[in-house]
Amino acid sequence: MKKTGILNAPLNAAIGRLGHGHLVVVADCGLPIPDGVPAVDLALVQGIPSFSDVLGALLDEIEVEGAIMAEEAGGTAVDSLLAQAGLQPETVTHEEFKALLPSVRLIVRTGEATPYANVILRSGVTF
Repeated sequence: MKKTGILNAPLNAAIGRLGHGHLVVVADCGLPIPDGVPAVDLALVQGIPSFSDVLGALLDEIEVEGAIMAEEAGGTAVDSLLAQAGLQPETVTHEEFKALLPSVRLIVRTGEATPYANVILRSGVTF
């Protein structure tokens, strides 16, 4: 049995398939998931799991070289968590953010119900 890190088997498998430059979305429970985009839905009830918990766990597991968030999310937990990870996110409008969704490799849906609690992480390399 795995004893550290992310324990969710489908999420672990999806993380294992990521390569350099792949995009991963950490999403609130209201973000539309386009047909055909792989998603791991962790939402249990509103607020569980939180965006912060899921983003923190993913930042511990994935090498991230960049991030994109909606400019409307400025000043929220998204900003703070990315700053703690040493990331200066690119900002786009929420509509531009949603237009990027069909090209992402994975969407991780949380139970978060805070508006604009969404971020796209760009996978990096460890060498």
